[in-house]
Amino acid sequence: MEFSEVGYLNPDGHQKPVPDFDFMSNENNADSNITRERMVELLNEDLAGEYQAIIAYVVYSQVLKGTAYSDIARELEAHAVEELTHAIKIAKQIDYLGGMPVVTPKPVKTSKDAVEMLRADLHNERETVGRYRERIRQAEAMGEFALSETLRGIIVQEQEHEIDLSTALGIEVPPPIKPGNGKHMPSREKPEMAKR
Repeated sequence: MEFSEVGYLNPDGHQKPVPDFDFMSNENNADSNITRERMVELLNEDLAGEYQAIIAYVVYSQVLKGTAYSDIARELEAHAVEELTHAIKIAKQIDYLGGMPVVTPKPVKTSKDAVEMLRADLHNERETVGRYRERIRQAEAMGEFALSETLRGIIVQEQEHEIDLSTALGIEVPPPIKPGNGKHMPSREKPEMAKR
């Protein structure tokens, strides 16, 4: 396919115009009607999730016992620090948009069972990745490109957390959970790790 200044040439040699695409148009993006106030509400939900992650990682990193979990326990300590950094970045964006950052975390699931704790963390990370993917699209539709770039940096670390937790559980990384869905998607266990 060849291109010209105003379109592209079909295989039969006729010029076909390239339609203008307005990425901010309501026709092209269902999330483009989001207001700053609504974005603040959504980011505050995300911030409560970051607080939840900080608490969970601090607690889980200290209560996981046994040599089988020593590596992941150290990794969870590092995750706690990264989640604190995420919370600060989200709070800064909320303030920029004219809102007040929330101070209450989402509930933290606790258990005496190490696998259950790791699965709870993985579930939360999957939800977080799904939410941030949605938030990036919404931020870009609003023209808030600095926010979308901030979220892109955060999502990279959240996906690394998913990998670490999945590895510790001996499973493949499951897909993110679509916001509002909340359903666990089945995981595929690696045969050599399934007996843990």
